[in-house]
Amino acid sequence: MSKVALKKNGVLRLISAKFYSVEDWEYFVNMRRELIKLKDDRLNLQAVLERKTKELKIEFKKRAEIEQKLVVLEQEVAKLERFNVIGQLAAGLGHEVRNPLTTIRGFLQMLQNKEDLHTYKSYFDLMIEELDRANLIISDFLSLAKNKPSEFTRQCLNKLLENLYPLLQADAYSQGKKCVFEPGDIAELDIDPNEITQLVLNLARNGLDAMREDGCLTINTFMDGRYIVLSVRDEGKGIDTKNLLKLGTPFFTTKENGTGLGLPMCYSIADKHNALIDVKTGPDGTTFSVRFPHPDLMTMEIGQ
Repeated sequence: MSKVALKKNGVLRLISAKFYSVEDWEYFVNMRRELIKLKDDRLNLQAVLERKTKELKIEFKKRAEIEQKLVVLEQEVAKLERFNVIGQLAAGLGHEVRNPLTTIRGFLQMLQNKEDLHTYKSYFDLMIEELDRANLIISDFLSLAKNKPSEFTRQCLNKLLENLYPLLQADAYSQGKKCVFEPGDIAELDIDPNEITQLVLNLARNGLDAMREDGCLTINTFMDGRYIVLSVRDEGKGIDTKNLLKLGTPFFTTKENGTGLGLPMCYSIADKHNALIDVKTGPDGTTFSVRFPHPDLMTMEIGQ
């Protein structure tokens, strides 16, 4: 009879065992040794399995991120292809439409100066104004298609908005709506005044078109950390979820007579100014926020 130490559930116990020969004892010892080795192997395999599982999870996460980036890149490539189409259309429009418009405008100016037609001067002014507006639309095509360099000047965004505000008020009033401008205490920034004017007009007129009568369009500016924010908020019914991803796509529009070039131009202008456009929408309205980086922040990033 021999006493053998066995460990069970972390507790070491002595048990009695009878061995009839030395071979039996050696067999028992070898069996115990193999059992211990198998347990160690199982623990090692479990550790390897856990490590590999973690590595696979990390790889799956990386793959998901790469696939998401690929989707974004594919969308950007598709957008660039559409811009290429716009470029071809713009080139044709520039030659085929602008030339006759220039001729018509010249004749109207000539007739406008005739004394016997002086009583119709207001009509001539209106026609010339509409021709200039048509020419501006063509310019929008061209500016969207061509990567024309921006002319930046440092100024306060509020000053530009104050100059535009009477025009926006008139647009709102003509539609039975209101427009409110709430300037905040913001820093100056480097902007191309003509481009930012076009951006504001597009966002504001989109907001006015989205509202019913008596709706109010609110334009405000404020600082958000190191960013200067221009916010345009309407009181429309909001943007459908299915259309949110299409915002900024050339020629996409939900308006009956829209060209689908207003928002793409806004995104293009924002990109030139290193700004981002955030969109928040719901049943009570939509807010477009253009976030301009502080000029000092841009200088720091360039320095790094």
